[in-house]
Amino acid sequence: MSFASLGLCTPILEAVANQGYEKPSPIQAQAIPAVLEGKDVMAAAQTGTGKTAGFTLPILERLSKGPIVRSNQVRALILTPTRELAAQVGENVATYSKRLPLSSAVVFGGVKINPQMMRMRKGADVLVATPGRLLDLYNQNAVKFNQLEVLVLDEADRMLDMGFIRDIKKILALLPKQRQNLLFSATFSDEIRELAKGLVNDPVEISVTPRNTTAKTVKQWIHPVDKKKKPAVLTKLIQDNKWKQALVFTRTKHGANRLTAYLEARDITAAAIHGNKSQGARTKALANFKSGEVRILVATDIAARGIDIDQLPQVVNFDLPNVAEDYVHRIGRTGRAGAEGQAISLVCADEFKELTDIERLTQQILPREDVFGFVPTNKLPEPLPLRPLKAKKPKKPKKPKAEKVNNQPDGSNGNKPQGNKQKSNQAGNQKAKSRRSSGNNKPAGKPSYKSDAKPTGKPAGKPKGRASGKPQGKKPQSQKPQGNKARNGKPSGTAKQR
Repeated sequence: MSFASLGLCTPILEAVANQGYEKPSPIQAQAIPAVLEGKDVMAAAQTGTGKTAGFTLPILERLSKGPIVRSNQVRALILTPTRELAAQVGENVATYSKRLPLSSAVVFGGVKINPQMMRMRKGADVLVATPGRLLDLYNQNAVKFNQLEVLVLDEADRMLDMGFIRDIKKILALLPKQRQNLLFSATFSDEIRELAKGLVNDPVEISVTPRNTTAKTVKQWIHPVDKKKKPAVLTKLIQDNKWKQALVFTRTKHGANRLTAYLEARDITAAAIHGNKSQGARTKALANFKSGEVRILVATDIAARGIDIDQLPQVVNFDLPNVAEDYVHRIGRTGRAGAEGQAISLVCADEFKELTDIERLTQQILPREDVFGFVPTNKLPEPLPLRPLKAKKPKKPKKPKAEKVNNQPDGSNGNKPQGNKQKSNQAGNQKAKSRRSSGNNKPAGKPSYKSDAKPTGKPAGKPKGRASGKPQGKKPQSQKPQGNKARNGKPSGTAKQR
C-alpha cells in the first residue's frame, strides 16, 4: 500500500515523499481513510508509529477543499498536553502543508501572549494549542470557533493525567456541536473511554497493537545498581559505549538538575528540560540536543511527550517512573518509524515495586546485567512470576449535583452558594422591616422616643415613681434607642415634659 492509494492530493504526497516516507504505517493506513470520510475516530498505537501524520494528512486534505478562514477563526483545532508536543505537531503541519493554500499556528504558555494574539488576527486553518493558553486567548476574544470543523485530542490520556480535564470540558462547551472529533493516543485508559462517550459520535476504533505494549524494535534491559552509584554508572556507560546521543529520564526536576551538573563536571555536555525551565530554555536545550551540540538530554515525564528525534539510539531510565504506563511512553522515544533502539534502566533495590509493575504491565521480564565494578550491595530481588492484568472495575458514577437539594419552602433545588445568599438577603430584609416597623408605627408628626414603649402587663396611665426620678417596675422591652433624638444622646424626658 502507498500513500497515493489513500486518496491524498498531489501536494501532500510530494511533501510526504520529501520526508522519505514511502509506505504508510499501520495506524496511518487505517486512520487516514476514516478521517477523510468525515467519521469520528478513536485511535491507539505505540509511540513512534506515525500517529501525528495519521491525523494531520487527512485534515489538510479536507481543509484544502473548504472555505477561506476568517479573522480570528479556526477550522481545525489540535489540543496537546505539552509545549514540546505542540511545537512538534505544528512543525509537521507546516511541513505537510507547504504546497497548500493553508495557514497554521501554534500557541502555548510560557511565552508572551501578545504575539500570539497578533498572529490570530489573520485566522488559522489549523491551530495547535495547549488547553490553558487557548482559554486565555478565547477570553481575550483572540480566538473564535464559528468556522471550526475538526477537533483533535492528541495524547488524550496524558492530558487527563496532567489534570487538564476541566480545561478540556470548558473548551468543548465553546465549540460548535457539528464537528468531527478525533482522539489519538499511545494508550486508551478507562478514563479516556469515559470522556469519549460524551465526545465522539459512533466512532471508528483503531488499535494496531495491544494496549501498553512496547515496540519490538526496542531492545530493553536493566542494570541493578545501588542508588548512590547511579550517576557514576551512567557516566561509565556513556564513556565506555561512546554514546553521542542519549535521552535520560529522571523522576524529579531537582534530580534532573543535579544529574546535569554531575555530567557537565565530567566533560559530558548535558542539558535539562522540565517544567521549571522557561520555554526559551526548553526550546534551546531541545534544539541543541537535536543538532548534536548536547550529548545528553535529561528530562522529566512532563516533557516526555513531544521529544521527536529521528534515529535516537538510546533512552535511559535513570529513575523508574512511578506510573508504569510512563515507561511505555519513555522508551517510545527510541525505535521510532521502524528504527532500532535501546532502552536501559538503572534500578536499585528500592525500585523493585516499580519494576514489578512495569514487567506486569508489559508482560515481559526485563533481562538483568551487572555493570563491572558496580555490583550492588543491596541486591535487587528476583523477578516475580508474571500474572495477567485484571480489568479495572468501572468507577461508580457520581451523583449529579442537582440531587443535592436544599429544602427550600418554595420547592426550588437551590445550589449551595445561591442558597446562602438568599438566606442572608432574607435575614437582611427582615431586619430592615423590623427597624422600619419599630420607628414608623407612630402617628405622623410625633417623634419616636424610648419612653413611648410601654411596659407589658401594666395598665395605661400615670406611671408611679417617675416624679422622684426613680424608675419603678420592669424596664421596657426595647433597650435600643429609637429615633434621631435618642441616637444623638438627648434625654427622652417624661410624658408630662412632652
